[in-house]
Amino acid sequence: MRVLHKVSLVVGLVIGFGANALAADMPSARKVASVPVPAAYNWSGLYAGVNGGYGWGKLTDDGGSVRANGFVGGGQVGANWQNGALVLGVEADFQGTSQKHTETAGPLTVSGKLPWFGTLRGRVGWTPAERWLVYVTGGGSYGKVTVEGSAFGVTVSSSDTKSGYALGAGTEWALGDRWSSKLEYLYLDTGKTTMTFFGVPFKARVTDQIVRAGLNYHF
Repeated sequence: MRVLHKVSLVVGLVIGFGANALAADMPSARKVASVPVPAAYNWSGLYAGVNGGYGWGKLTDDGGSVRANGFVGGGQVGANWQNGALVLGVEADFQGTSQKHTETAGPLTVSGKLPWFGTLRGRVGWTPAERWLVYVTGGGSYGKVTVEGSAFGVTVSSSDTKSGYALGAGTEWALGDRWSSKLEYLYLDTGKTTMTFFGVPFKARVTDQIVRAGLNYHF
C-alpha cells in the first residue's frame, strides 16, 4: 500500500507540472483581446481634388445644331456624411475647356466655344463595399458661351454667361486613408442664351455631356 501511495504521489506531481508548463505557454485571454482591430473606412469629411476628361457639347439654334467637343479639366471641393451604407454629400467644381466648333464659309470663319463652366451639386451614394462608393448627383450649373467671327481681318465676338442644371452619376474608390479616385458622367444644360453677332441677335442653347476621372484628398 505504501508503494502504491508513493507511485500515485509521483504521478500527480508529474501531471501537475505538465499542466502548469502548458498553461504558461498558452497566450492569455487578455493578450488575445488586446490585438487592435482596424477601423472600418468612413467617407465622412471634407475633400478637394482635381479632374480631367472630355466633353461632347452641342450648340443649337433655329438653323440647326453643331458639335463643340474638347478637353475638360479643373478642380472640385466637397463634403460627405456617411450613415451605414448611405453617403450624402455636396460638391462644387470649376472647369476650363477647349470645347469649340469652327466653320468657314468663304471669307467668314465662325467659332462657337464653351470656355469654362462650373457646377454646385448634391450627391446621394451607397457603398456596395467598404471602400467603394457609387452615387447619383444633381444640381445647378453655370457657364460662358462665346461666338467669334472673323472676315477680312476683322474679328467680332459675343458672349453670355448662363445658368442651368447638371445631372450625373459616378463611382469612387478609396485608395488609402486619405486618397480616392473617381470616374464620373455629367450632363449639363445651360438653357437658351441670346447674343448679338454682326448686329443680328440670335438665340442658342448649349448642352454638354462630360466623362471625367478625378483624384481627391480627404482631410
